Amino acid sequence: MTAVTTVTTASPTSASSSPRQVWARTRGLLFALLLLVAAGIVLATARSGDPHGRLDPRSADQHGSRAVAELLKDRGVSVRVTTTLDDTTAATGPDTTLLVTAPNLLTPHQQNELRAATTDSAGRTVLLAPDPLSVNALAPGVRANSSGPVAARAPQCSLPAARTAGDADTGGFRYTADGLDTIGCYPSGNLPTLLLVQERGAGDTVLLGSPDLLYNNRLASHGNASLALQLLGSRPHLVWYLPSLADPSAAQDRDGADDGTGDDRSFVDLIPSGWLWGTLQLAVAAVLAAIWRARRLGPLVTERLPVAIRASESTEGRARLYRKANARDRAASSLRSATRTRIARLIGVSPRDAHSPSVLLPAVSARLSTAEGDLDTLLFGPEPADDATLVRLADQLDTLEREVRTS
Repeated sequence: MTAVTTVTTASPTSASSSPRQVWARTRGLLFALLLLVAAGIVLATARSGDPHGRLDPRSADQHGSRAVAELLKDRGVSVRVTTTLDDTTAATGPDTTLLVTAPNLLTPHQQNELRAATTDSAGRTVLLAPDPLSVNALAPGVRANSSGPVAARAPQCSLPAARTAGDADTGGFRYTADGLDTIGCYPSGNLPTLLLVQERGAGDTVLLGSPDLLYNNRLASHGNASLALQLLGSRPHLVWYLPSLADPSAAQDRDGADDGTGDDRSFVDLIPSGWLWGTLQLAVAAVLAAIWRARRLGPLVTERLPVAIRASESTEGRARLYRKANARDRAASSLRSATRTRIARLIGVSPRDAHSPSVLLPAVSARLSTAEGDLDTLLFGPEPADDATLVRLADQLDTLEREVRTS
């Protein structure tokens, strides 16, 4: 006699996915991630040659300011770059122009120290796009109004530097002042975007609503170069202040010192605009991904199964799912519902009332002479506490149905 051993191999079921199906579902997402990584590498490579940042006089990229710095040097103006408040205040003087590229990044303590140093220096201070909070500290008496678009505008003022330059790319914040000796130029909506404030001494302060005319890619447009050279080259020395987060003077406010300025900046005001745009782009990407994943939404379509499935296999499969999910309540509810439906048909109760205790229980009790309390627990009772109780419930329901059939 020859022993024959049968080896059965597990075949993938409808609940599992083949490698080809997994690849078909994920290839779109993987392609998008690959494209995003490639775009990041390209951008990083393209910017790897830019050693400096925006408005940096050493940067030759489109938003740097190396062009205007070189032109100033050709005119005999010395350009000194500073990144700390101490170096900046030490370099100010009557023969110096101080350019503050980012006054809005300064802490209240730094703004107060800078204001005190520039007031005593009797030189020129140029502030690029200071917002309302910065204006209160760096140019008392001046108010900053809502910003507008940057465009080529006519000077429309008596300032010699503006009249010589002619049209220039200005815009951004607009400034007004009451009770001060000022000259306003390049109006936007009847409010100047360039304001010259004459100080009591020999110094003055220039507020420029937008720094765009100092960018390398805009310097050659209209009268931008002329206006920049005259505003920044009126003294033989130029201090180019690039505020840095590593400046030790910024830590004095972070340590909890109250300087009495009442800084009301919110958390959103302190977030750079680039991060806000990045968050918006991520939100748009998430929405597009959700739409892409939801492309199969629609009505269900019934299809004929390619093979016939035995009822016993379907029942066994569902039972295993219930057991795996520990869903004794769902299993008991399914057993009781099926029993009630079959019993109702045997005792003449309509299918609509098969699941109504007030109709079904009296009819079954009259047929079997059984107490309604026991039938209520059996047909409409609580869920079983464990698997053994569930098996016992199934046996009791089967016995009840058999008794109804034979009565």
